[in-house]
Amino acid sequence: MKHLTFGRRTGLRVSQLSLGTGNFGTGWGYGADPDTAAAIFDRFADAGGTFIDTAASYQAGESEQMLGTLLAGRRNEFTLATKFGIGGPDGSGVLQTGASRRSVFRAVEGSLRRLGTDYIDLFWVHFPDAVTPVEETLAALDDLARTGKILYVGFSNFPAWLTSRAVTIAELRGLTPLAGVQFEYSLVERAADREILPMAEGLGIGAALWSPLGGGMLTGKYRRGEEGRQTAWNRLVHNEDGGRKSATVDVVLSAADALGVQPAQLAVAWLLERARRSSTGVVPVIGPRSIRQLDDYLVALDIEIDSATYDRLDQVSRSEPERPYDKVEARGGDDAVFRFHPVSAC
Repeated sequence: MKHLTFGRRTGLRVSQLSLGTGNFGTGWGYGADPDTAAAIFDRFADAGGTFIDTAASYQAGESEQMLGTLLAGRRNEFTLATKFGIGGPDGSGVLQTGASRRSVFRAVEGSLRRLGTDYIDLFWVHFPDAVTPVEETLAALDDLARTGKILYVGFSNFPAWLTSRAVTIAELRGLTPLAGVQFEYSLVERAADREILPMAEGLGIGAALWSPLGGGMLTGKYRRGEEGRQTAWNRLVHNEDGGRKSATVDVVLSAADALGVQPAQLAVAWLLERARRSSTGVVPVIGPRSIRQLDDYLVALDIEIDSATYDRLDQVSRSEPERPYDKVEARGGDDAVFRFHPVSAC
């Protein structure tokens, strides 16, 4: 597996795919037991994967605890990212959530303990905190970075305007810069094309894309009546709407058949090609619950999509522009105003 720099503002090296470990554990009543999680982790590592993503809230803390065991003796071989802010095994009340100075410091200690490490490579704020000023959060994260407990900071599921403001504040005040953003993105969820991806491209920060299969929709398994998130968990899923999403699944299935690959493999291969056309670090975050699912993701690394197939998938899945971008396009402006555009590899 190849590696890239996560954005143009850091020297943080990450693998082409990030292993999301939301399925490590069964605390949610849905996930992988310790033996399955260990097999997934080892297979990912054997394929050259080094970027691991988790959160204090995943599986009520079980994900971090499992990773602590799996990382023992080889911690320095991986880039480890975790998230805080929406609760976890240390509590989910008003005093254990959010991104205040108190929450930041308590959260990092809990994650370090469960992960069995003395530092976290990338510490994500899981969701925006509508109460705490972003200046307070940035200052607390900077203090942690100066102690060496965290090395880089990032925002997950934040609107573009707030991320941009945080980047500017950190620059002006000499605080630890924002390394990247994390958000949902796939062929059935491309709202980030409007502002978040262009922002990441313009500011030179990395982008981690979660749910690359649209909660399983892009595999086509729900059309076959198979189970998955939609039937067993019913969280973070997409439902066919008879419109753009359904048309996208149709094209994925037909294009995959024409290429002789699985739909899931093609959907991830399209994202990897999209990432290659970016000038900043873009990394899909995969979340396999079985070795078979992981293998589909890994096969995608070797699939080459011809331009016609790539463009066909791009066109059918593209979100309609909203104001003011629809007005710009109507006047003949370059749609790169609202879409991160292909550039030559650095």
